[in-house]
Amino acid sequence: MQNEHQIFGIRAVIEAINAGKEIDKVFIQKEAQGDLMQELMKTLKKNNVNFSYVPVEKLNKLSKFNNHQGAVASIAPIKFVTMEELVEGVLEKKESPLFLILDQLSDARNFGAIIRTAECTGVDGIIIQKQGSAPVNGDTVKTSAGAVFNIPICKVDHIKDAVFYLQGSGIATVAATEKTENNIYEIDFNKGIAIIMGSEDKGVNPSVLKIVDEKAKLPMFGTISSLNVSVACGAFLYEAVRQRL
Repeated sequence: MQNEHQIFGIRAVIEAINAGKEIDKVFIQKEAQGDLMQELMKTLKKNNVNFSYVPVEKLNKLSKFNNHQGAVASIAPIKFVTMEELVEGVLEKKESPLFLILDQLSDARNFGAIIRTAECTGVDGIIIQKQGSAPVNGDTVKTSAGAVFNIPICKVDHIKDAVFYLQGSGIATVAATEKTENNIYEIDFNKGIAIIMGSEDKGVNPSVLKIVDEKAKLPMFGTISSLNVSVACGAFLYEAVRQRL
């Protein structure tokens, strides 16, 4: 069974994946078993589809009156682009692009808010990881105020792969992290650059921090030592805008 943004039932999800549907994420009931469920898991892994295990209550909430059979898939309302399409397409049009990388940001509303700010600040494309990232769902669309339809989004297997690809294409990378002495206002945002924002709880992955070109932090003066990731992202993006005016 299917509505505008979701597919319910194990067989229906399998068929949708095999048919090439743009599946954003699949929610699987914890401890679900059976031959059909095993077939679904093989299909998910073969096609590298993002999935997570959830309690049955979560599936009941998602499916409402539908028989989910232990599986609900979220259909992406947009078509994702490949890394090559994104970077090569942008570089054909401008010398100093601005990209945004979200390292396993997990909250759909934060994701939507960031997309909205990115669109307003002229970001040329957003890069996310297939596994562990927030889904592009109704909450994302709503909090982005529709901006999700106006900016290309790319999914990659690993954030490190994206960083290496960008660096090989002449794009500098800067990670937002408190684990540095460098201030955001010391960074040159006039060149082609990709800003990397981390997850809400862990920040940018340490393995990613090891390979970026630069690290930067926002000055903090209060007793609370961190900002909401969407707010911090806005500060980084508008510093880039300020320098590029």
